Amino acid sequence: MFNFTVVLVMLVSTLGPAAIIGLVGYAAIMALGRNPSAAPKILLAMITAFIFAESIAVVAILMVYNIFK
Repeated sequence: MFNFTVVLVMLVSTLGPAAIIGLVGYAAIMALGRNPSAAPKILLAMITAFIFAESIAVVAILMVYNIFK
């Protein structure tokens, strides 16, 4: 039987980074709509934010795996 506590904790631990990725993507599209000539700077900031959000998600999943192992 699979433990639903593990599923709930994994959902909560990955929901934050997923929300950050969505908000960053939305903000980047809005910024590109206002100033298309700033695309390289916006792209660099967007990719950096994505990398940090994904690293938080990976660390959270690894911590949950180790806790409920």
